[in-house]
Amino acid sequence: GQPILAGFGVREKLAEASELRRRIREADDTVTDRQLRSLWRGAQEALAEVRQFGDLTLAAFFAGSKPKERESRRAAYQQAILDRQALRHAAELKTRRDAEVPFAPFHWEIEFPEVFERENPGFDGFVGNPPFAGHVTVVESNLSHYTDWLRTQHPESAGKCDVVAHFYRRAFGLLREGGALGLIATNTIAQGDTRSSGLRWICEHGGHIYRATRRVKWPGEAAVVVSVVHVEKGQFRRQKILDGDPVDRITAFLFHRGGHADPSRLAANAGKSFVGSYILGMGFTFDDTDKKGVASPLAHMQRLIEAEPHSREVISPYIGGEEVNTSSAHEHHRYVINFGERSEEKCRQRWPGCLAILEERVKPSRLASTKRSKSGHGHRAAVWWQFMHHAKDLYTAIAGMDRVLANSQVSANLQFAFLPSNKVYAHTLNVYPFQTYSAFCALQSRPHEVWVRFFGSSMKDDLRYTPSDCFETFPFPDGWDNHPALEAAGKSYYEYRAALMVDNGEGMTQTYNRFHDLYETDPRITELRELHDAMDRVVLDAYGWTDIPTTCDLLLDYEIDEAAWGRKKKPYRYRWPDTVRDEVLARLLALNAARAAAEARAGAAAGPPVPGRSRPVDAGDILGSRF
Repeated sequence: GQPILAGFGVREKLAEASELRRRIREADDTVTDRQLRSLWRGAQEALAEVRQFGDLTLAAFFAGSKPKERESRRAAYQQAILDRQALRHAAELKTRRDAEVPFAPFHWEIEFPEVFERENPGFDGFVGNPPFAGHVTVVESNLSHYTDWLRTQHPESAGKCDVVAHFYRRAFGLLREGGALGLIATNTIAQGDTRSSGLRWICEHGGHIYRATRRVKWPGEAAVVVSVVHVEKGQFRRQKILDGDPVDRITAFLFHRGGHADPSRLAANAGKSFVGSYILGMGFTFDDTDKKGVASPLAHMQRLIEAEPHSREVISPYIGGEEVNTSSAHEHHRYVINFGERSEEKCRQRWPGCLAILEERVKPSRLASTKRSKSGHGHRAAVWWQFMHHAKDLYTAIAGMDRVLANSQVSANLQFAFLPSNKVYAHTLNVYPFQTYSAFCALQSRPHEVWVRFFGSSMKDDLRYTPSDCFETFPFPDGWDNHPALEAAGKSYYEYRAALMVDNGEGMTQTYNRFHDLYETDPRITELRELHDAMDRVVLDAYGWTDIPTTCDLLLDYEIDEAAWGRKKKPYRYRWPDTVRDEVLARLLALNAARAAAEARAGAAAGPPVPGRSRPVDAGDILGSRF
């Protein structure tokens, strides 16, 4: 800081450099090239020591991985500066600068002192094309701890954001009041962590997006779609233009309505979505498809029940996301031993055969987990005969129901199905305590899908549906779980899809792959698309959005290089055009914000799920007369 370097002539050297560069800028034809070069060398010499001070400050950060290490190195460099011995570190800095991954700082305030020492300091504008790099690329191609440095420089930035967000933040920070920037960005600039770290922060700290073009085909050979975003710092003065059209505002989502922040979790949705049981050990299961030899065969289960009939009390059908997605009737093929939270003594007395299986197939791995402290599972070793997570709240919420809605946490497409309530659900499933076709209609519809694709994360090219991000934030239409029009449309769609899957012997994944296939000609798939459009219509009408068209087409999800793509299946999807999708998203975001504000005024909050009941759910309670 300034007090530490008082008396070192820092400001004087910056002023000297500014004056020499002013003389270069204002030089007329009477000033020779030799004189100009002399002025330039003088400016560079004036800044040389100040640059070194800046380099040492940054070098201290990259010299350690922990705050204590960095502070120790910073103190050593500071003392060297105070002792006027900073030059003794010159060789160290040069070695760092010449390394394979160079340490080469650029200090804007030092390099452009005339810009930052004027009244209303900062640049008037920035234009540019920042590098396109995701989190992994940034980590692999830069100094160790570079992403840590970015996060310290840009508070509230997420670790997984694209580096382009940091370029926006840095450019915005270097602008003067009234200045503007215009940068080319990846088309993820308005999505996820990148949006939250970049445009969201800027818009909440005095920045205003005044012009944006969301999708621009790169003019070169690369099949890349970019966004171009212009931001003003300070007062709202310019006309807002979004994709060529005048609008009243442009949000961090690059929408013409709504807010900048992530959607809020809504109290109205609390306690209505659950993740299944995390058993932690496939030795709990009976499964003839297991290739690793960890699960027990189904024949072993049958022999166990014949020898110890009480075993059926703690053996349940077990189903996960894969079965729900691939089985034409969403059938289970596995069973699981579920002792709930009972003591080891009780289990040994009443179900010794089942406990013996777990002693052999679960206990060793659970005990070994205590040696892997980073796994977070060591605390379950002491109760190795119990699931890692029982999901008591889930089974309490569905008690007395005949069926529930569920979807796989990871799937190629958004796809919900009804399942019988007499099962143990794996942690790869999300489960919802709804029995109505109306609820199915709202969840399977495209308004919900576009929300999920925007706010859910992804695994490879698949959706990862997280209830906290996708369900708890979603502003459903009023009465969505018991709405007559939604009930009728949902029933027609669900029953038609169920019959189609059984007739074809195909699960939801195969069915929706055909649903989105550009070359699919089966009239029954065409009818399924039409029924889906009908569901979308009644859902949009339930919101009161009768002006939004539901016409879909088979469109690419993203631009591709047709020549280089080869014989791979192209990423077509039967969906709304981008303009319709963005309009629906903008309205949903505005509705989420309005409902969150109303709940806050009413004193409501998105609380925890429904509390679990006092005793665990017995597998025998839900198994019935299966055996």
